[in-house]
This record gives sequence, C-alpha cells and structure tokens, in this order.
Amino acid sequence: MIMIDSYIQAGKIVSKIRNDASKMIKEGCLILDLVEYVEGETLKQGAGIAFPCNVSLNEIAAHYTSPANDETVIHAGDLVKLDLGAEVDGCIADSAVTIIAEGDIGERFSQDEINLHEEIVEASAAGLDAAIATVRAGVELGKVGAAVHEAISEYNLNPIFNLTGHSLEQYNLHAGISVPNYDNHDPYRLEEGQAIAIEPFATNGVGYVNDAPGHYIFSYIADKPFRMKSTQKVFNHIKKNNRYLPFSGRWITDKFGERKGNIALKQLSEAMAIYPYAPLREKKDCFVSQKEHTVIVEKEGCTVTTL
Repeated sequence: MIMIDSYIQAGKIVSKIRNDASKMIKEGCLILDLVEYVEGETLKQGAGIAFPCNVSLNEIAAHYTSPANDETVIHAGDLVKLDLGAEVDGCIADSAVTIIAEGDIGERFSQDEINLHEEIVEASAAGLDAAIATVRAGVELGKVGAAVHEAISEYNLNPIFNLTGHSLEQYNLHAGISVPNYDNHDPYRLEEGQAIAIEPFATNGVGYVNDAPGHYIFSYIADKPFRMKSTQKVFNHIKKNNRYLPFSGRWITDKFGERKGNIALKQLSEAMAIYPYAPLREKKDCFVSQKEHTVIVEKEGCTVTTL
C-alpha cells in the first residue's frame, strides 16, 4: 500500500508540473528555461528527478534535453513534446504531452500544416486513451499495442513502431517489459499491481526513428577504473548520485565545468561505463507527437497516476 501511495504522490507532482510547464510553451521560450523549470519544480516539491526533462521539437521524437548554455528556441507552430518524470521513494511517475507552441506562425507553417499538427496531437492522445481502456490484469501486451495502432490509424497516421512504453519498478525506469504501439503479438499478460508507462507516438511519416547527432542524456552501466583523476572524480559523483536513474550531461557540466565534464562523459561513454542516449528523429523527418501516462494495473482496469 505504501508503494501505491508513493506512485500516486509522484503522479500528482508530475501532473501539476506538466500542466504548469505546458503554459510556458510559446514563441521565444528557450528549451533550457523549460527543462530547468521542470527539474527545479520537481525538487521543490520534495520529489527526485526520475530522468532529465525531455523537450523534443517537430521531427525529434524523444531524448533531447538541453546541454549547458543551450540557445535552442521554441517557435510558434512547433510541435513540442514535453516528457518529464518524478520519483517518490523510488516510485516513478512518467508523463508526456505535446503542445503546439503559441504565437504568430508567420510564414513558417501554412494553415494546412498547423491543421496537420493538430491531427497528429489528437492521434497520439487517442492512442493513449484506447490503450488505457484496454489495460487490465491478464490482458496481453500485443492487445494493448493493437488498440494504440487502431486509434492512430483512424487519422491516417502511423504510430512509431520502434518506440515503446515500459514497466516501472522502484528506482528502475525501464523495468524489462515493453508496451508496444502496435500489435507485436507479445503474449505477456499484465499483472495486477504493475506500474507501466504507456506512451503512444503518432507521425505523418513512416513510423520509425533513427538516432540523431549528439548525446545529452546518460545512464550508469558498470563500475570501471580510470587513470585520469578528473574522469574518475566525475564517475565517482555519477556512481553516488545517478547510479539508478538517467541523468543529464548538463548536470555534470554545471558541476565540473564544460570542458572537464564533456571530456569525462566522452571517456566514460567510450569505456561503456555509462550509456549515451542519442536524440531520436523520425526516419523521413516528419512530425511526431507523444502522449504518455503512468498507470497501475488493476483486476478490472487501471488507475492513471498522472492525470
């Protein structure tokens, strides 16, 4: 019961911050300001940051967070995916929403393109609603994915086939079970009490993502020794503070300086002591939306913790 209470508490914190941060998404907003607001508010609320706040624009589906001194600006009409997570006693709430940035679109997008953006946003939301309606103890994962795909297909759009939701466990963001966005015929049956994050992505592209340049999010893999004292110092900090959940390169460069921090992150990645996540871009550079909630599986349905 205590675990369920912690999941519920984390969900309330994420929901409030998501709703407040969404209002910042408009012409001229710096992505850096947005991610720092989300992460700062999470800590102010007494929760831990479950993973760096992701703000991914247009054809970037996921895994972009600001590096230090990021000057990337949101423009009116951009399809902005805001993905955030908090943990209470290690119990994680993970949620995402896609906002079409407010402001004068000028000549950047035609009205037809804005209409398309709206449809893409609606499609991922419909996919999430359909999945949540399907979830209950005993349902096969493939059936959850089928519900997502069917709902998104009604908009003549595609899900992202090679992105999935995931199960959540204490201090474990990706706990081994993948929740598909199409019927992959996975026979695994959900169990009562499981926490899962369901996150449909919708696109007017082919529905697959590839790695884009850069690495801004990392996770600890394994303990290894390093000759360079500065690299070992950074690694000791990561082991102490970020051993279980993903972390931002910006957190490291803010503490150790950009040069030392970036050299250490590169060396640690090359040695496979940490894993570097690349931003994920739609294969045909088409637009992508995302909507995500965390749910607790029940006998006859589920409780959504991040409404």
